[in-house]
Amino acid sequence: MREHRPRIMIAGMGGDSGKTLLSLGLLSSWRRDGLRIAPFKKGPDYIDAAWLSRLSGSVCRNLDTFLMGEAEVQSAFLTHSREMDAALVEGNRGLFDGIDALGRHSSAELAKLLDAPVLLVLGVRKVTRTVAASLLGCVALDPDINIAGVVLNRVAGARHEKVIRESVESICGIPVIGALPVLSEGGLLPDRHLGLVTPAENDHVLEMEERLAVIIGQYVDCAAVLDMARAAPLMDLPDAAGRLSAERQGRAGDGVRIGYFSDSAFTFYYPENLEALADQGAQLVLISSLRHGPLPADIDALYIGGGFPETHASRIAGNRELLESLGRAVDQGLPVYAECGGLIYLAQTLKWQGREYRMAGVLPVNVELADRPAGHGYCRVAVDGDNPFFPVGTELTGHEFHYSSVVEQGGDAGTVFRIVRGTGALHGRDGLVRNNVLATYLHLHARGTPAWAGGLTRAAQRFRESGRQIRQLT
Repeated sequence: MREHRPRIMIAGMGGDSGKTLLSLGLLSSWRRDGLRIAPFKKGPDYIDAAWLSRLSGSVCRNLDTFLMGEAEVQSAFLTHSREMDAALVEGNRGLFDGIDALGRHSSAELAKLLDAPVLLVLGVRKVTRTVAASLLGCVALDPDINIAGVVLNRVAGARHEKVIRESVESICGIPVIGALPVLSEGGLLPDRHLGLVTPAENDHVLEMEERLAVIIGQYVDCAAVLDMARAAPLMDLPDAAGRLSAERQGRAGDGVRIGYFSDSAFTFYYPENLEALADQGAQLVLISSLRHGPLPADIDALYIGGGFPETHASRIAGNRELLESLGRAVDQGLPVYAECGGLIYLAQTLKWQGREYRMAGVLPVNVELADRPAGHGYCRVAVDGDNPFFPVGTELTGHEFHYSSVVEQGGDAGTVFRIVRGTGALHGRDGLVRNNVLATYLHLHARGTPAWAGGLTRAAQRFRESGRQIRQLT
């Protein structure tokens, strides 16, 4: 069976090429026109995905063939683009940049997998006809990529645009759909050490949305981009829902209550991870790390994702009631799964910008943030020690992006992950374990690791069946 799914990929020649600016502007413009657009982000990025969700009004899904495999990527795209007017996929890095010299897992490979037309953003500062040569190189490198149009970025003026437009269209035969002038993108898209400031921490989202819609509407032919998406070929609908759906057939945690931190400090959660827990039968309980009060008395496990605990360190450290109640719960066996920012939260102390903050003290480690990434990229680990969530011998695939490092370790926490690819927490190791706590710099995606949700819900079920409850501790 084949079906029409209008779709377009926004790609660039490298990082900071203008992909996010264009993607967000298109989504804002189309939303104002009453269109329902399914947003997707190529790669593991949380922050761009959050902005794509915010400005489209729909939940953005990550598409990553390294983390998820091709079948799950196709399944995710088909599932979440259903009954939408179109789908927009924002690429990452340069069009052909992958994990190796062959460009595996690149935006180009994803475009081919989805048979999606590509709208390529080209930076044109201090060049004219050379832009056409660069574009010809892209076409020649992989003729199977359908570069349906280009948008020029950082155009100096009308004459500059005219020369480049004529060169590109006459030499390459590819239409120029828009030309953006030099913009103060820092004001439009404020950033910091891990990328853009998240929507949860931005006080001017509505104003930014309006400005982006106006700018892109003025300088880009949004209707022509939509026509490109509608011209995409029919897609095959496979008679399979992927590994995640197979895992969902066995519900490991009917009735358990799993808390998770969700506030401006902790925003890094793939929607599929929370959905997978719910599909296992868990009831999800939202907890703020910033609001004073103890850990809810009736939760059976806790999931702490990533985010920016460092920018909220004073408020987190000041909420001793929550921090100390978590410590008591861990002593009594509460299962806790923590990723990256969650690891920082569980540490003894966090040091950042010359100041030191007391954290939960659950793990006997101190953490410090530097000015450069300590670990960045895709990861593979082998589980070689006992832990509450994964059998020994399991191999896990994920990614890491952290400026923090474990600088001191002591006490009774061990590690259960051997790093196969990546940096990890310390000395080729990751996966800090104490009692029923597992904390790691590794971010997992439920479509790539379907066993994760079952492991967490089963641990919650065991805790519940043991009769131990946090209300006895507070």
